[in-house]
Amino acid sequence: MHPARRRSLLKLTAASLAAAPLAPRPADALPRAGAEAATAVPTAAPGIVKPLPTAYFTVRGTNAESRFDAFRGTGPLTSADRFFVRNHTTTPRIDERDWSLTVWGSGLDGGPVRFGYGELRSLPSVTRTAVLECAGNGRTLFTTQQGQPVSGTSWTLGAVGAARWRGVRLRDVLLRAGLSAAAVEVMPRGLDAPFVSEGVDHGRVRRPLPVAKALDDVLLAYEMNGEPLPYDHGYPVRVVVPSWIGIASIKWVGDIEVSDTPLSSPWNTRFYRFFGDAHPPEGSAPLTRQTLKSAIELPFGATVAAGTTHRLTGRAWSAHAPVERVDLSTDGGVSWRPVSLCDTPRRDEWVRWSAPWCPRSAGPAELLTRTTDRAGNTQPARAVHNTQGYLFDAVVRHPVTVE
Repeated sequence: MHPARRRSLLKLTAASLAAAPLAPRPADALPRAGAEAATAVPTAAPGIVKPLPTAYFTVRGTNAESRFDAFRGTGPLTSADRFFVRNHTTTPRIDERDWSLTVWGSGLDGGPVRFGYGELRSLPSVTRTAVLECAGNGRTLFTTQQGQPVSGTSWTLGAVGAARWRGVRLRDVLLRAGLSAAAVEVMPRGLDAPFVSEGVDHGRVRRPLPVAKALDDVLLAYEMNGEPLPYDHGYPVRVVVPSWIGIASIKWVGDIEVSDTPLSSPWNTRFYRFFGDAHPPEGSAPLTRQTLKSAIELPFGATVAAGTTHRLTGRAWSAHAPVERVDLSTDGGVSWRPVSLCDTPRRDEWVRWSAPWCPRSAGPAELLTRTTDRAGNTQPARAVHNTQGYLFDAVVRHPVTVE
């Protein structure tokens, strides 16, 4: 194993196992809900390598959702030990010495071109901070908030994270491989096991990208927050597609098909499209860009003290443009006020926010936050339903109890 890789894994494991108890909360921090009290006892998920302490994660099948309240008090980047995991099958353990990337297809001027790990790392590198978010993030809110049934992993709001990614431009690799002027799409494919669903073998995870996007801001990343990628996040190399739904950012990439005709896979035909009454019978066009959201770093159903000033904190983000403002309602949406942004809004990044709140009377309450970005997009009161529960973007009604 690469020495840097070994050091990274040891540091990550040590940090995760030492996670409890969490650092003492400041005096104005809100308490956690009693029913969801966090512990540091690791849980298990099929095929996930890193520890999953319940202080940080909720296991959902082969996936691990970050607890959004576990982001409270952390910086703008999501550390690897708190970053959500979306796996279709299991995390492969790949040695960088055995890894290579093959670029091939009718969209090249010549034959297949192979890049080894060392060769890829020798190319000019770039670093970008970007939010990665599963298309199904917030899926359960279609049902709990809007009363509409959906299928898929029952994410709440924690299938999202922001990291500083370092790697090479996909553009540079494609040009070195002999990209043809006739190329229209590229399709990265992962090295994880084939995905089988309802008895159908869909093959390895793969999804096309238009050449225009591939040549714009897409990375082949080999570092996350200054360390080699952890196994669960794509080691040794993954695709990072800023602003697009998470499925586009293929992990453990092993080959990239470049084509002079449109490409397809189950991940842009059967999955990751809108289906339902509000959409065409054949479904919408394949989903590309993510949407905008805001969330509070507090468990749903938390109990807070009346007559005490609490510091509400959270995060807001948009895949369309930098965040312009975030508004808060502490009376169920009757009135709104702006919160303070703690970070400079930037493209593809989220911002932390904070606001004081002093509830006066006991009883149930609903907290709401609403993001508006610089392109004029604002979270709606209701998300457009689709049967697979993608791109929930409505204002979230966050229940609490005041005592």
